[in-house]
Amino acid sequence: MVLIGIVAPVTATLLIAQGQSSLPLNSAIGPILAIGMMGTGMIAAAAAGRFATGVWLGLAVGIGLLLLAEALGQPLLPYMPALGLAVLAATISFAARGALFAKSMGGKGWLMALFVVAGEAAIVLTALAMPGALPEWLLALLPAQWASLAIQTGFAEAGMFGAWAALLALGGTAAATLFVARLWPSRWPYLVMFTTWLGLSALVYYHS
Repeated sequence: MVLIGIVAPVTATLLIAQGQSSLPLNSAIGPILAIGMMGTGMIAAAAAGRFATGVWLGLAVGIGLLLLAEALGQPLLPYMPALGLAVLAATISFAARGALFAKSMGGKGWLMALFVVAGEAAIVLTALAMPGALPEWLLALLPAQWASLAIQTGFAEAGMFGAWAALLALGGTAAATLFVARLWPSRWPYLVMFTTWLGLSALVYYHS
């Protein structure tokens, strides 16, 4: 299943670069990277039951996709600090969720991770293909969209400062998720996690 998170974004990047889509690569690279890192980082962490496994695999895929995009003509060097921070924050956030799924659902954690990745990917790709078709409040709830926004903004002149709300949301939810996983099987930390998620979603909504 982890291979899906590698093969799908690589294929999408190559097809877009070859003109098989009306979308330019510089408009699609954020969603592609976000989905690729989510698909590998979250599912790997859930399947292995190890947060670090998800982080390392997610980073490898994120860096690999960036290098592929550069090889296909997307300049990266001027934007590396912002992109590096966005990739790191997104990977940690996705791996944290996968690690929590592994702890709370045991051997079926990877299945929950797969469902979450499929659902968020469908919404992010719909928003990419049909801008304005989905309400902004719905997109603001999704960590995959936060990651996409942070990466896409990394290519702009504003850099990492332009996506501060998305970066803060990724880091804050990662910390809250790891807090829940650390204290499992206690249930009360879930209140902290969901409150953090809703609060940071509102922050992204009003500042994106």
